[in-house]
Amino acid sequence: MTATSTARTTTVARAPEARATSGTARAYLLYMADKLGGAAISLLAVLVTSFFLFRIIPGDPVRTMTHGRQVSAEQLAALRRQFGLDLPLWQQFTNYCGKALTGDLGTSYQFHAPVGELIAEKLPATLLLTGVAVVIYSAIGLWLGTRSAWRHGGLGDKLNTGVALTLWSVPSFWLGLLLIITFSVGTGPLPGLFPTGGMESGHETGFAYVVDVAHHLVLPVLTLVAVGYAQTLLVMRSSLLDEMGSDYLTTARAKGLRDDAVRRRHAVPNALLPTVTMVFINLGHVAAGSILVETVFSWPGLGGLFYQALSVPDLPLVQGLFVVFAGAMIVMNLLADLLYPLLDPRVGR
Repeated sequence: MTATSTARTTTVARAPEARATSGTARAYLLYMADKLGGAAISLLAVLVTSFFLFRIIPGDPVRTMTHGRQVSAEQLAALRRQFGLDLPLWQQFTNYCGKALTGDLGTSYQFHAPVGELIAEKLPATLLLTGVAVVIYSAIGLWLGTRSAWRHGGLGDKLNTGVALTLWSVPSFWLGLLLIITFSVGTGPLPGLFPTGGMESGHETGFAYVVDVAHHLVLPVLTLVAVGYAQTLLVMRSSLLDEMGSDYLTTARAKGLRDDAVRRRHAVPNALLPTVTMVFINLGHVAAGSILVETVFSWPGLGGLFYQALSVPDLPLVQGLFVVFAGAMIVMNLLADLLYPLLDPRVGR
């Protein structure tokens, strides 16, 4: 066979492979475009919902802000004009959407500061608290869920699922209060070991400041981990149980692979898709924080800020926080959707 014919044969052989690769790339791009379009529509729906949802809350923001002070009707009217509350509802809505699409979330009624600046100021504390908690309880949930499913029906499985279901049903604020009573205030011979709330003592610097913040983190992180790990555990356990009867696992064992290798290399990767969704949803909660836990522990994050805004109600601040919370969830769901085809090539075809 001549060199020319050999090259022609090689080119013909590679043509179907190239077409398959091109088709896969095109399918993934279409899949990505579909998910991006869905995320954009969801964000627009969040803007609409955030405007109308909090306007059905009873209460007059202007009267709440002037509570306890002698204010005339003219002064109340002037405040309503200042905050744009005297405009027709449709005009308030169009003004809100126009500003929000440019990144302007308005000015807080009670703090008299841009909503974006207030969120940026409180965001690091929330990311620290919920970020640490999400990493810990996702890792614990994945590990215990895998162990429980692989040895399902045993004592360890029953114990893990029983404890997880019990803690999952416990309200986070109630568990937080119990931890404060037990480990902060102290009970019986047990002295108070941790601060009752806040993020720092206020007088530490350098490495001592890091230790002080970590000391304040223990109880709120423990509360979030105790309540949050159960969901990841149960989802991972259920997903892995569905995979355990599959033929490819029987084939892997027939090839002589050890049980740990079968679980680690074959079963767990194929069971990860539902758990990946759960992990990314939990990452979306990192920005949203935990309103109840932050309030119980007086943590200076977005959850506590949302509680303060809701009590007025401070409409621009409540709306801005709602957009940030929902937007974080939408972005994390989008990232999970875009990751699926990389974990399982069947997705998106």
